[in-house]
Amino acid sequence: MSPEIKAQLAPHGVLRAGINLSNFLLVTGRSASGDPEGVSPSMARAIADRLGVPVKYVPFPKPGELADQAGNDVWDIGLIGAEPARAEKIAFTAAYTEIEATYLVPAGSPLKTIADVDKPGVRIAVTARSAYDLWLDRNIKQATLVRSGSLDSAFDQFIAEKLEALAGLRPRLLTDVQKLPGAKILDGQFTAVQQAVGTARANTAAAAWLHAFVEEAKASGLVAKFIAQHKVNGLSVAPPG
Repeated sequence: MSPEIKAQLAPHGVLRAGINLSNFLLVTGRSASGDPEGVSPSMARAIADRLGVPVKYVPFPKPGELADQAGNDVWDIGLIGAEPARAEKIAFTAAYTEIEATYLVPAGSPLKTIADVDKPGVRIAVTARSAYDLWLDRNIKQATLVRSGSLDSAFDQFIAEKLEALAGLRPRLLTDVQKLPGAKILDGQFTAVQQAVGTARANTAAAAWLHAFVEEAKASGLVAKFIAQHKVNGLSVAPPG
């Protein structure tokens, strides 16, 4: 462990880990002291342990708010979906986990495949500034994105406005589809949201070290252990980066 890496990742003597509370697969609860618990906090603690410093969780209600603080001396590492728009300010590792993103369509929908959704007149409910919203914003050419502030409000808007599709992570959609008789989740995925560890782009030595740590954590079974420990369904260990 070089002094340069430790100075970049723990300049205040602790590792401040930005945690996205809105990802219910990666943050599954709270400890007795109120700290977030789940795969993402466990990864942050493992990184702090390797550095030999305490971890301090810096929670954010939404991933976009976490990303906005990159370089502002609020967090030292951020655990969120790796997206090109975010990578302008954040140096990301390869993904440590990934989650399928697909669509839910209402009963009787003519939309049968993922490709059917990007057509004129199709309105897609989506949670604003989620990783899959950023992907849709870059890739949807003909359909219209209808953004809401949260997972719940996106679902509510999908119902209230009779939208043609609801974009989301498959594990959440598996819950939503049970509330809608006849609704269907489309097979396949339009993207896989890849969860990574990021640090400020100025931290070049730290970024390289984090990349190596994440690859080791995947290969050694540590990431799989965290997924099993927190009993998460729908989350997969990402392939080697």
